[in-house]
Amino acid sequence: QVQLVESGGGLVQAGGSLRLSCTASGSIFSSNAIGWYRQAPGKQRELVAFISSGGYPGYIDSMKGRFTISRDNAKNTVYLQMNNLKPEDTAVYYCNKVRGSYFDWGQGTQVTVSS
Repeated sequence: QVQLVESGGGLVQAGGSLRLSCTASGSIFSSNAIGWYRQAPGKQRELVAFISSGGYPGYIDSMKGRFTISRDNAKNTVYLQMNNLKPEDTAVYYCNKVRGSYFDWGQGTQVTVSS
């Protein structure tokens, strides 16, 4: 069973940057498209960016130009570089598959952006 561990969150001021990491146990991770999701208080979890097993990225429109997703399959790790953060980016960020049944969700990493 794949276990996901997200890290890199924190408290930043608006306009700041953070780099999130998602590290997984299990080699099956590298053969899957992986996404970063976020869930703000009182809202549903939403997909914000994803990357194919071959490294092709995709973003929801509001993230284009601010977020960059990448992966290092040798390290079983997917990254999310977040720049020009806004208060509305405040949420718990998770990673997981984007197709098929999900892996068990990790604990997520809290991102808080102050205005």
